[in-house]
Amino acid sequence: MSHKHSILNLLGIKDKNIKVMDKDWLKEEVRNGLHCKIISAKLTYTPEACKCCGCVNEGSIVKNGTKLTHPLLLDMAGCPTYLELKKQRFLCRECGQTFIAETCIVKKRCHITNDVKRSIAVQGTRNISEKDLALEHRVSNNTVKRVFGDFYDTFRQVYTHLPENLAIDEFKSVKSAEGAMSLIICDSDNKKIFDILEDRRNKSIMDYFMRFPQEQRAKVKTVVVDLYGPYQKLFQALFPQAELIIDRFHIVTQVNRALNMARVSFMNTLKKSKDLKANRDYRKLKKYWKLILKKEETLNSTEYRYHRLFKGLVTERGIIDYLLSLDEGLRLNYNAYQTIIFTVNHRKPKLFSSFVHEKQQGLTVKMDQALKTFRQSEKAIINALNYDYSNGLVEGINNKIKVIKRAAYGYRNFSNFRNRIFIEYKLLEIKTAA
Repeated sequence: MSHKHSILNLLGIKDKNIKVMDKDWLKEEVRNGLHCKIISAKLTYTPEACKCCGCVNEGSIVKNGTKLTHPLLLDMAGCPTYLELKKQRFLCRECGQTFIAETCIVKKRCHITNDVKRSIAVQGTRNISEKDLALEHRVSNNTVKRVFGDFYDTFRQVYTHLPENLAIDEFKSVKSAEGAMSLIICDSDNKKIFDILEDRRNKSIMDYFMRFPQEQRAKVKTVVVDLYGPYQKLFQALFPQAELIIDRFHIVTQVNRALNMARVSFMNTLKKSKDLKANRDYRKLKKYWKLILKKEETLNSTEYRYHRLFKGLVTERGIIDYLLSLDEGLRLNYNAYQTIIFTVNHRKPKLFSSFVHEKQQGLTVKMDQALKTFRQSEKAIINALNYDYSNGLVEGINNKIKVIKRAAYGYRNFSNFRNRIFIEYKLLEIKTAA
């Protein structure tokens, strides 16, 4: 194997019609303030027919000089690399037209090689902005957009099949989206995105799912949603055979916020007092707020340690007992919170039902509202305690979507944003013929 052939192999050039120059085949130049490597080569062959008139070459097509081009290659050793390619020009004596030799490494009238474009398409699965991709490959932002359009088809849903177990949640997409929030639909079994809708309004969701055949909608077994009221009625109508499941995270979040608000409300009353002890208690409630939200069964009651704001050694259990002794209302809300998270963590549906239906005294308005919400969605919450499905998968995807959006400093077009999400999750395949 000659050294010229080795050079072409290193560059990934498989066109046998391209030959490296005999002399001065490697040069270094400064372009746009960067030191670049320039590899000189020539493209020539005997054409079978004229590109202009289609006349078969029987000696009627002759060589007519060359055209110098500089297609961009992938970087070598971190250096921008160009191919100084002399393309053969041909003259057809039949029609008098000229045409240029073509190669498979770069499209006609394009100065960016197919390898560079493919690299952009592959690197698009990384969480990197289009601007950074353009800088990495030394092309323009618009080139990156065109490459994505050329190498990836826009995701189009085929309305013939629905997953048996769905997980649904909303997220903030782009300002130009029709609704305030967009909707993400996931397959709970294979842990993949099923589709993304531009808005979460009932009419849009209804129109989307009604495109699927009735027998497919009847096959859906479970649908996991949050506590958003309109969702529950809508999905029960769309999937009459499915069990509606409230995500357990949202159940805990409701009482978590209610307890936090009860703590802050009591702290505000202490803040107004000029008493020194009240001021100290205020600081204790502010510092140990995480301990108040901690699961009661995990509180340490045997290990005595020094804690700032407390005299002597004290356990976590001792801190909580002291803080709850300050206010009866805080203690009642704390007990309600702990009961709910205990029933959720240990899957106690009967205890949950009996507790939310009991008349609770001394609770804040927020905690009462949370329990009222639980009563209204009791069947779906009981399902959450009986099934293992949750929206943890969707929440993780939502976090990744936020990172994608932040890396790009936001998106204006929903379609572009949606496609980029599918690209990063490798749900769109690169076209082989792109």
